[in-house]
Amino acid sequence: MIKFDTIAQATVTQEPFSFFAADQVLADEDLDAIRADFPKIEKPGIFPLSALEYGPAFSKLVDEIRSPQMADALGRKFGVNLKGLPVMITVRGHAQAKDGRIHTDTKDKVVTCLLYLNDKWDESGGRLRLLRSGENLDDYAAEIAPNGGAFAAFKVADNSWHGHKPFVGERRYVMFNWVQSQGALNRQLLRHKLSAKIKKLVPFFYKGH
Repeated sequence: MIKFDTIAQATVTQEPFSFFAADQVLADEDLDAIRADFPKIEKPGIFPLSALEYGPAFSKLVDEIRSPQMADALGRKFGVNLKGLPVMITVRGHAQAKDGRIHTDTKDKVVTCLLYLNDKWDESGGRLRLLRSGENLDDYAAEIAPNGGAFAAFKVADNSWHGHKPFVGERRYVMFNWVQSQGALNRQLLRHKLSAKIKKLVPFFYKGH
């Protein structure tokens, strides 16, 4: 499913931190199948796979994300050895107004990847911005529209600031991170699992688009 040659051909930008983006890393027919088998997510937030149910095409995508080929491809891009490191996979289906605030990822993450599974994105909000600082969302080195099949990845660093302008509604992606250790993975997953349980208990109402 994943076009590893497209990832391999993408150019890594080194400033202000190491990142790259690639378009159409999924063929249209595969994207359609994955979208059809996407987990049913009715609330905002990031959910671990263990909290979700999904179909065979999405399951196949997950297998490719976990494959040694993916670890090798991203390790080559960023000059790090990812083989043997645990991979955390989480999924988002909806965005809320508070999402996208400027942040860096936690230090126990080594590389972060985002694979977007939306239709063509025409909205001004919800576009990932890779930033030159942690203070200004408009001071960005790159802006990535979350079109279906768009792929973004960066090496986690103290200055790997990113965010996006507010958007409320359906915004689908799979995020996967290689983390430093199994202990780090367990801590991250526990946090996401607790958050998912709270979302199931607390009703959430919002208008989509």
